[in-house]
Order: sequence, then C-alpha cells, then structure tokens
Amino acid sequence: MLIKIKNSWELSENEVTAHSVYLSRREILKTVGFMGVGAASSLIMPGIALADDGLKVQPNKYDGHDIRNELTDIRAVQGYNNFYEFGMEKDDPARNSHSLITEPWTVTVDGDCENPGKFAVEDLIDFNALEERIYRMRCVEAWSMVIPWVGVSLSEVIKKLKPTSNAKYIYFETLVDEEQMPGQRRGVIKWPYREGLRMDEAMHPLTIMAVGLYGKKLANQNGAPMRLVVPWKYGFKGVKSIVKISFVEKEPNSSWMRLAPNEYGFYANVNPNVPHPRWSQATERRIGDFRRRDTLMFNGYGEQVAHLYDGMNLRRYY
Repeated sequence: MLIKIKNSWELSENEVTAHSVYLSRREILKTVGFMGVGAASSLIMPGIALADDGLKVQPNKYDGHDIRNELTDIRAVQGYNNFYEFGMEKDDPARNSHSLITEPWTVTVDGDCENPGKFAVEDLIDFNALEERIYRMRCVEAWSMVIPWVGVSLSEVIKKLKPTSNAKYIYFETLVDEEQMPGQRRGVIKWPYREGLRMDEAMHPLTIMAVGLYGKKLANQNGAPMRLVVPWKYGFKGVKSIVKISFVEKEPNSSWMRLAPNEYGFYANVNPNVPHPRWSQATERRIGDFRRRDTLMFNGYGEQVAHLYDGMNLRRYY
C-alpha cells in the first residue's frame, strides 16, 4: 500500500481558502484599513488591466498555512512592481506593460540538455496540473508581499527538457523588445535581464514556474506569460517574461551581479544578518501594513531549504 506523506507546505483540500474569499469586501477593507485611505489609493493605479482569465487549479497542494490570512490585496500585487523593462518607478509596469504581447509566446531552450529547441508555453507547462501556493515574497528594498501564485514545480519543466549531467546551473532570460518594453530604451541594465539557479535549487519542490496569481493568468506587469518564483530568495531572482532557458556547467553571471557585484550575489538568499550596503535587511514592511517585522532567515523557509547550503559561508555567498 502506498502511503503519501505530505510535505510541510501542503494542505488538505478542506483547508484551502476559496478564490471567492480572496477578494471579499472584508479582506479589501482590512487592507485599506491597515494602509490608510491615501496610501491604499496610491496603489490602485488608473488604467491597470487586471488579468481576468481564470485558470484551472489543483487545490490539494497549497502552501502558506501560517500566512493565508495575510494575503496582499491584488491591487497592490498588480500595481506596485519592480519590472525595469517598463520603467523605474513602482507604478510604471502597471501603466506601461499593456504593450507586451504574450500570445503566442516562444521559449528557446539550449545548452546541456537532451531536448533543446523552441517551445510554446503550453509545451512546457502542463495547464491541467497547475497548483496554487501562498508564498511570502521579499524584495531587497525591505518590503514584502504574500501572494497566491499559480504554476507548476519548475522540476516538472526541467524533466521534460532532460538536462545532462554537465548541467550544474539553469539560466533564464527575459524578452528584449524596446517597442513592447519601453523601459529597455534606457540602459539601466545590460539587457536582456538574466538570472540563474543552481540545479538543486531549481529542482526543489518550493521552486515554481508561475503562470498566474489569485487564480488568474499573470498580468503583464507581473511577468506574463511565465516567470520564476523562488520564495526563499529576494524578488530579483524571479525573472519575468522568460524567452530563454539554458542549461550550463559554470555559474552564470546574472544581471544584478554584473551591474553591482558588491551589492548583489548569485544566491540572493534572504538573510537578515547580511545588510545591503545601503540599507538593513533585518526588518521588513508587508505591503498593506505599516508595522515593521523581523526578517526571517530564508524568508521563513529554512526548514525546507537550509540543507541546500550546508557548509557554505552565507556572508560570502550572498
């Protein structure tokens, strides 16, 4: 007899909060109450196109049993973003990303794998096996959100591509197209935006390739049509609007490492004991809540992921 032992981030089906509860008047008013009317309204940007395409979600794998009552208002999730391809200000992506065309979308796969080539999103993502998981998301600037992501374990995508034993890292690239992404006309970063993971990090069950949030398809400003989510790392590891996946042997040089190597390392694990050169990482403020809270090591996922870094100096490998 096969006995399935649930992972610590899985909930039973009767513990899952229904999608209709997410946007209930009570939850929205609670968020507005925390922020104050003025602050809340500043996150509701005129012209935001809320993604309204529903996704079929399997509710039996659902992270966040300890934070499911802290969900960030969807208006903040879709209106307060870092996505420099559409502008430097937090409200720029919501205002400027309408120009991004996400259907059709092709992803190029190369490097040390048995199945290189060009794939549609539907070839890589099994839309009949989507899971919904609540994750804490921590930005390096000391603000955070709690988001119910929809996607599949990145490991399932990787298995389809069959990396060889030479593949020690996986490397992602964002689309480059100045017409669709007007922020790229400024040389803030050497485009394309690139990020990577060690293969054991990529294969960890907490790591997902997301195609939606709050039960809906990703809005453009959130990284449509597919983006990386690694909840124990700072948000800049979550490369968006992915058009290329490469399997490589040597540690890749990611965008922020190239831009500011003294500030941003390859691993980007949330570590409150390692301050950013320009601010402390010891505390954070949840969007929708003025109070500050202590930053959790590995963003609260240490029980699941700390073993990946046994023996590593996490001040050196930041």
